[in-house]
Amino acid sequence: MSPTEQPPLDEVAVVGRRRMRLTRLALAVGALAAFNVAAYWVAGTATVQSFLTSLQGAVYVGAFLLALVANITVLVPIPYNPIIFQMAAAAPLPWLVAICAAAGSVLGETTGYYAGRAGKGAFEDTRFGRWVSRQLTHPVRAFVVIFLVAAPPNPLFDMAGLAAGTLGVRPRIFFTAVFLGRSLRFLLFAWFATRLR
Repeated sequence: MSPTEQPPLDEVAVVGRRRMRLTRLALAVGALAAFNVAAYWVAGTATVQSFLTSLQGAVYVGAFLLALVANITVLVPIPYNPIIFQMAAAAPLPWLVAICAAAGSVLGETTGYYAGRAGKGAFEDTRFGRWVSRQLTHPVRAFVVIFLVAAPPNPLFDMAGLAAGTLGVRPRIFFTAVFLGRSLRFLLFAWFATRLR
C-alpha cells in the first residue's frame, strides 16, 4: 500500500473497536484504582474505626467483611489469610468463619471480574489472549482452572479474575468456582485451627 492509499474500511473498524475496548478496560482499571484509594481513606475515618471496634465480638460478620474488603482491593493486596486463620481458631464454629470468609471473598472478587468484562475483547486480540481464551472456552475446563487458582492463597488471583471477565467466562461458572475454591481454603484453615486448640 502506498503512503497515499487509505487502509481498507474493515481494518479501520477493527482498529477502532480495539481502541474502544482498550479504552474501556483502562477506564475500568482506573475506576478500580480510585475505588481502592477511596476504600483505604474511608477505612481510616473515626466512624469506620468505631464500627469495626464494635464488631470485635462478631467474628462471623468480621470474617465476611475482612474477606470482602481484602478482595475488593485489586491493586493493593491485603494479607488477610492469617487473620482468617486466627478468627477460625477463636470462633466457636470455625467452619462458619470459613463459609463467611468465602462468601465475602467471592463478593469482593466481583470488582476484578466486572472490570475485566468492561474490557472484553481487548485481551483476546493478542496471541496469549487467544491461547487463554481457548483454554477457558470449555465450561468444565474454565471451572477447574478457576477453582485451582482460587483455592490456594494466591496474590495473583486478581489477574485471573480480570482475565476471566475479559474472556467472557460465565458469571455462574466464575463465582461458583471461586466460592468452592475459597471454601476449601478456609475450611482447611478452620480444620487446622481446631487442631491447635
